[in-house]
Amino acid sequence: MENKTCCVTGHREIPTDKEGEIRQKLHSEVLQAINDGYNVFISGFADGADLVFADIVVQLKKQFPKLFLEAAIPYQSRLNAKSKQFQQLLMECNGVEVVCEKYQPNCFLLRNRYMINQSSRVIAVYDGRDKGGTLATMRYAYCLERDVRVITIKK
Repeated sequence: MENKTCCVTGHREIPTDKEGEIRQKLHSEVLQAINDGYNVFISGFADGADLVFADIVVQLKKQFPKLFLEAAIPYQSRLNAKSKQFQQLLMECNGVEVVCEKYQPNCFLLRNRYMINQSSRVIAVYDGRDKGGTLATMRYAYCLERDVRVITIKK
């Protein structure tokens, strides 16, 4: 079976009153991707949308054991994050890609571009702001003609 790869981009802060709705929409998009033949999922492992996405894929791996979850880590020492959720999800990954050995100002941009370059579908959790990493990642994905699925966070 040929691998089809899907990644996520999204904001670190998801409003508390929107968390359930965003999780449900992300779950639906991941299920749709699986139904469309996607079997490799990449998360940038940032707080917010990335970790929710990773958690959903981990849960769905119980139902679809052939799914592959990869953590795309921007710099080496990020692997030492203190977050219990981060560490638990990292243990569930089938692969880890560390994009930069040391922190550098553009390491998040490089991580995001790595994920888009690997993927043909991108799920974006986006609140409409006119600057930032999520918007830049979406623009890059559109430039490469990726299938971008936007989950809008309504303010």
